[in-house]
Amino acid sequence: MKREVILITGASSGIGEETAKMLVAQGHVVYAAARRLERMKHLQESGIKTLAMDVTQENSMIEGVETIIQEQGRIDILVNNAGYGSYGAVEDVPLEEAKYQFEVNIFGLARLVQLVLPHMRKQSAGRIVNISSIGGKFGEPHGAWYHGTKFALEGISDSLRMELKQFGIDVVVIQPGAIYTEWNKIARENLIKVSGSTAYGKTAKAHAQMLEKYDKNGSHPKVIAQLISKAVNSRRPKTRYTAGSGAWLALTMRKLLCDRAFDKAFMSMMKAN
Repeated sequence: MKREVILITGASSGIGEETAKMLVAQGHVVYAAARRLERMKHLQESGIKTLAMDVTQENSMIEGVETIIQEQGRIDILVNNAGYGSYGAVEDVPLEEAKYQFEVNIFGLARLVQLVLPHMRKQSAGRIVNISSIGGKFGEPHGAWYHGTKFALEGISDSLRMELKQFGIDVVVIQPGAIYTEWNKIARENLIKVSGSTAYGKTAKAHAQMLEKYDKNGSHPKVIAQLISKAVNSRRPKTRYTAGSGAWLALTMRKLLCDRAFDKAFMSMMKAN
């Protein structure tokens, strides 16, 4: 197996952390990036190199990529994992927050892609792994801004895949289902904070209860780390990998049901909780 130089964003916990540990154990050179270095001290003990990187700050991303190039002379794989879920009714969420959701989940990701591509093109090889979500294929109440970013990421990834084929660069999308990480708790808390006391309060609270249930039954982040490992190590990776609690059921329902039938089914699940 080729020893790759890999950059993983959002690596201080959850999917990013598990992926970093798995890939370094396989012999790859792994750079784990996150906003707070202190949360990644334990990763250094495993031989993982850590970088302070905020995907909303231009200089932070430039410095991170330059550090890797100076130390390794190349960058082979970019795993775009940084992101969060901003939940709340569209009417309730301030546009400043909506813009920040896109800044983290889309524009920061896209800028990092721009920064690594010149190096990958020079190598005539490279791979970009974008962590999307099954939520990039359907919407849900109170999740418009989050789902909007994931719908956007699906389209961006498809376009990138066609653009970069000529340079020998692969683009892979990972679509997690319900995963047991801090993501779910943050999304629930934001939902109640933003819409729990508004005209949308009743459905917001029911939705938060459903999210909590799925969180408890969510798959371990290692399930997605294994998919990312496949995307990194496969000679010819798939364009998309999907796994995690409820993933296939949700995507099958979205595929088979018309819009109104899917809406009804989703709202029924909310009420059941």
